[in-house]
Amino acid sequence: MGHGPAFGMIPAMAKLLTRFFTGFLPVLGLSLCAGALAAPKFEDSMAQRLLACTACHGEQGRAAPDGFYPRLAGKPAGYLYQQLLNFREGRRHYGLMTRMVDPLTDAYLLEIAQHFAALDLPYPPPQPASVPVAVLRRGETLARHGDAQRGIPACVMCHGASLTGVAPDIAGLLGLPRDYLNAQLGAWQTRQRQARAPDCMAEIAQRMDADDVAAVAAWLAAQPVPGGGKPAPALPARPAGAQHWQCGSAPAVAADQAPAKARP
Repeated sequence: MGHGPAFGMIPAMAKLLTRFFTGFLPVLGLSLCAGALAAPKFEDSMAQRLLACTACHGEQGRAAPDGFYPRLAGKPAGYLYQQLLNFREGRRHYGLMTRMVDPLTDAYLLEIAQHFAALDLPYPPPQPASVPVAVLRRGETLARHGDAQRGIPACVMCHGASLTGVAPDIAGLLGLPRDYLNAQLGAWQTRQRQARAPDCMAEIAQRMDADDVAAVAAWLAAQPVPGGGKPAPALPARPAGAQHWQCGSAPAVAADQAPAKARP
C-alpha cells in the first residue's frame, strides 16, 4: 500500500518549520527583548507624584463627589502646609492621611502645599440648599455677624469678607460640601481635630450647638464662590470692640519660604 500524497508533504513541512524556528523566531525574540528594555517614559513631576492625593481629593484636587474629601486646589499654601503637619503630628486623625505623610519631611510637605495652592481652577456651582429658609437665615447670621451674646465671632472676621480665606494661612469656607463642614465643626467640638495652641476654632466650636453647626454648614455650602475662590491678601479690619482671636494655625509659614527646620 502506498503512503499517499499527504506523506509526501511531510519533508516540505519540516523544512518550513526549520526555517521558522531558525529565522523568524530569533528576530521576534529580539524585538520582544528590545520592547522590554525600552521602559515607558516616566513623568517625574509633582502632578504625577501626587496622584495618590487626587485619588481621593478628585482630579487636580478639585474635591471628590462624595462630599467628604475637600478641595485642595487654590487653597492658601500655608493652610495646606499646616494641615499636612497636623495629620503627621497627630492633631488631625485620619489613618490613611497619617500613613501617607508620616515619612515626608517638612520641606516636601511644603512643596505639596505650594503645588495645590498654585492651581487656578473654576469651582462648580453649589448644590441647592435642602433646609428651611429659617435655618439658612440663622446660618447667614452666624457667618456674617456671629452671635455676640454667646461669644461666637462671625466667620468673616477670620476667613475673609468673601469667605474665600486669607493668604497665606486661613482657609476659605465656600466651595466645601455641607457634610464636610458639618464633620469638621463636629471634629473641633470633640477634639478629633486640633491646631497648634492657641486653638481658637476649638474654642469657637465649643460655643456652638448642633443647630448652629447645621445652619452655618448649610448656608456656606449653598453659596456660590466669588472671584474664583482666591483668598484675600490680608485679614479684614475688625469692628471696634470686637473680640480678638489669636489662632495657633495662623500665621504658619510664608508660602514662598522654606520651613525653618526640616523634620529629623
